[in-house]
Amino acid sequence: MSLDPLFYPKSVAVIGASDNLGGGKLPYFQILQANGFTGALYPVNPRRVEVSGVKTYASIDDLPEPVDFAIVAAPVEQSVDIVKAAVRKQIKFIHFFTSGFGETGNLQLEQEIIREARKGHLRIVGPNCIGVQCFESKVSFRLTNLQEGPGSIAFLGQSGGITSSFVAMATTRDIRLNKVVSYGNQIDLRLEDYLEYLADDDKISLIACYVEDIKDVNKFLKALKRTTAKKPVIILKGGKTELGSKAAASHTGAMASNYTIWAAAVRQHGGLLVDNFEELMNLAMLGTAQRFPRGRRVGFMGAGGGISVLFSDLAAASGVLLPELSPRTQRMISEKIMGVNTSTTNPVDLGAFGFDFNVMLHTMKALNEDDNIDVIVPYFSVEYIMHAELFLKVTNSAHSIMEMARQIKKPVIPVLSCFLENDLEAERVRISTFNALRKAGFPVYPTIQEALYVIETYFEWAEKRPRRSEKNAA
Repeated sequence: MSLDPLFYPKSVAVIGASDNLGGGKLPYFQILQANGFTGALYPVNPRRVEVSGVKTYASIDDLPEPVDFAIVAAPVEQSVDIVKAAVRKQIKFIHFFTSGFGETGNLQLEQEIIREARKGHLRIVGPNCIGVQCFESKVSFRLTNLQEGPGSIAFLGQSGGITSSFVAMATTRDIRLNKVVSYGNQIDLRLEDYLEYLADDDKISLIACYVEDIKDVNKFLKALKRTTAKKPVIILKGGKTELGSKAAASHTGAMASNYTIWAAAVRQHGGLLVDNFEELMNLAMLGTAQRFPRGRRVGFMGAGGGISVLFSDLAAASGVLLPELSPRTQRMISEKIMGVNTSTTNPVDLGAFGFDFNVMLHTMKALNEDDNIDVIVPYFSVEYIMHAELFLKVTNSAHSIMEMARQIKKPVIPVLSCFLENDLEAERVRISTFNALRKAGFPVYPTIQEALYVIETYFEWAEKRPRRSEKNAA
């Protein structure tokens, strides 16, 4: 089954489109207009003559053509009649934003809707979800102009709130998305259907998921195995505990199984499980890296002995190696620093010289030429950047960071720390430095622990796939 008309529709109808946006509605019609959807766009509402300057149609039957995709934001009581009309009109896909189905115990309504849909070739997204977003076709449940073009990351979320949060945070972290689905109760199209489609989508390099329940475990695991043979699939499971499963049942009508057994099966079929939303976001960011490490040998560089000691302890605990640097590398590092409160061994302590991006670039070039190093982890501190400008009269610029991206050929995973929580200037520096690092193509993490986590987890995945493509390897 092709989902192309769902993600790349030539025509879209919004059932219940309105200029009155109160009452918890999502303004799908206005969002599609604002995003620049170029296909035919039809508002359907018997009580309106026009919506946002566009002529409305009183019913689905009145539409001038069979549309590829219909979005429903109408009362739940109208759902059966809407599906019947969609089948008559030969609509291909329909998304129900509307709630009040199985999550409230109304399973009979879901069954009736499916029976009516099967009388034609209509496929259903949801119900009780915010729907589909494709950054190429401009189909969306939120404004997409905050992202500079389509990326390579996909997200599949059972919860509309989690999906919306993922998209929002991805936007702020410059994790460029390609396709997103909030799939809700999955009475028809299920998680495995989306996985099967995305597995063959060459535009997608990584899939992140938030899952509450699986309707058909065998089909899901089969789709997961097929997909993970091609690209990583990261899963955050909701409803792992008894209390969480009760919440999931009231949310999407989910029936949670034994998590220990479920988790073992997911891992066996190639899935990567995470424990929380932050880990999900961190791994998604790693998926945007331009280069991935071939080995666990890390070259760390920072300003301050304590940070180096802390990194060493955390690296040992996570299975990351800190190999000895060659004499040539150490000599090169020493060219730009003095032998006071510094160290040219790995981890490299640049002392106050680490406040200067140009010195950091020189050190990274030294590590880049060392055959013992697989990945470089530079430690940036917002406070140090501010001190460099204020006291040392050193001007650190985005140009220096772009030079790092241009001159360093090994994978770089920077840490950008900030311990000032009530300083607006520090926040400005943090945001500008973060944006510069992301624009250079680096995945950036606020703590050493998070940087080491993604390195460790990457190898957990990579070592299960010994024949993985070398296309993105360093």
